[in-house]
Amino acid sequence: MPADRLRIALWQCRSVADDVEGNLDRLEQAASEAAEADADLLITPEMYLTGYNIAPSTARRLADPVDGKLGDAVGNIARRTGIAILYGCAELDGSGVYNTVRLVDADGISLASHRKTHLFGEIDRDAVAVGVSSPPVIDVGGWSLGLLICYEVEFPELVRDLAVRGAEVICVPTANMPEYDAVQTVLLPARALENTVYVAYANYCGVEGDLAYGGLSEGIGPDGRVLARAEREPGLLIVDVERKVLDDARERFTYLADRRTDLLS
Repeated sequence: MPADRLRIALWQCRSVADDVEGNLDRLEQAASEAAEADADLLITPEMYLTGYNIAPSTARRLADPVDGKLGDAVGNIARRTGIAILYGCAELDGSGVYNTVRLVDADGISLASHRKTHLFGEIDRDAVAVGVSSPPVIDVGGWSLGLLICYEVEFPELVRDLAVRGAEVICVPTANMPEYDAVQTVLLPARALENTVYVAYANYCGVEGDLAYGGLSEGIGPDGRVLARAEREPGLLIVDVERKVLDDARERFTYLADRRTDLLS
């Protein structure tokens, strides 16, 4: 029987580059705060553990192997605080460095990972290789979560594919800038409504090097309604995902059921 509710904590924080140990300490503090708020899942921004606006050499130096010690450390944090965590990092696999999100459950067990498939400008292309696998859909607490990273959610076909594969909540660690606020104010409500899914979007705020981040982390309901939206400052945003709201939205907005797949290429 699917759970009636999933409580998600979206962590809007400042990016601190090249301070992995400090970032782990801050992550444990955020996870403890989220757990105290009775959240089931904490979502960090994109490449949280290493910083996002970093040189290619720094990304390679800080990148965690697939079964590396940073993954173990986050698993221990999840186990100590009793909350699932979706976090971003640079990941090393062979000679390749990837922009990756990893999901661990409240027992610290690795559930899934995803490498960014749609890279944003030279800042991504200089530092990381492109992911080649479709984003996963994974169960957490009786809810099907689809995993995307930042720029990917701006491509409607990616979100639609996740929804068709059963995703009910699209989780998006991100590093978005103020000049692209339209993503939060226009695109995300549309993505949620047209696919009747929840969207949980966790962004940075503040400045990292020469890059400013726009905040506006938010949770969107499956009817396109903004459930909660942060401002520009750091904070923890709590969003409740509810089964009845999802069921009602899918009964009212029947886009998924009404698709003419025979006309699609």
